[in-house]
Amino acid sequence: MARLTRLPSLPRLPRPPGPRLSSALLGATALELFVLAGRLAVYPFGLAPERGGTAPAEAGPPATTDPPAPATTVLPAAPPVVLLHGFIDNRSAFVVLRRTLARHGRRPESLNYSPLTRDVRTAAGLLGRHVEEICARTGHSRVDIVGHSLGGLIARYYVQRLGGDRRVRTLVTLGTPHGGTAVAPGAGVHPIVRQMRGGSSVIEELRGPAPGCRTRFVSFWSELDQVMVPVGTACVDHPDLDAVNVRVTGIGHLALPVHPTVAAAVREALEAPEAGEDDATATGTTSAA
Repeated sequence: MARLTRLPSLPRLPRPPGPRLSSALLGATALELFVLAGRLAVYPFGLAPERGGTAPAEAGPPATTDPPAPATTVLPAAPPVVLLHGFIDNRSAFVVLRRTLARHGRRPESLNYSPLTRDVRTAAGLLGRHVEEICARTGHSRVDIVGHSLGGLIARYYVQRLGGDRRVRTLVTLGTPHGGTAVAPGAGVHPIVRQMRGGSSVIEELRGPAPGCRTRFVSFWSELDQVMVPVGTACVDHPDLDAVNVRVTGIGHLALPVHPTVAAAVREALEAPEAGEDDATATGTTSAA
């Protein structure tokens, strides 16, 4: 089992005795439909890259003409935050989260990867180039990343398999199939969706050794997430990774990146002390009911 480090700043609320799971599931499904309608409405506004630009998946390494910030530049204490969306989505998925982070002095930046991207490894390489560009532009040597669903898997591959742990301080995942999910619509059509299935080559690579990984992992999972089957697949369980798994109650897969309570908990997770400052071992719990 992975060693789980406590996030002391996260709210730890007792699980309410009711309602019955069937009622809770009904409510979560209704919320999912509401969120889906909202996402469809704002989707067109997230198609264009953020101002500042993001290289397409086929682009080479970022130009090195922009030097890092001079040594005299006073940098904010907190590193930039990169937001990475899920499958067939875009940066509009993080409208609530980025507002929450910005209100507390963080600098969120979103990366759109193409829905035509066929391989997690390709998308992870794109993410790596994007992170290098951010570090060169801001003068920071490390960033934080928040990834929803497939976005979290891409970010984990970058951290664990492409040396991204030297650049990523904290990786927060929301409903990410770390162990592979049995629910993968279109798996027979889209190769990158097949890679989210249990037993895929990508999932097996991530099960491999990762000694000395410097990134802290915080994985939010919901017991009502019907895309993660089984729900525990959204937890990070790796003996070499410093990870905490945070249970969310009362919401489903689509609501994870837009629910205000989850957004607040993500912000607190990013502000929590570095791994090693607290030797307690526990699984975090928060409620978004």
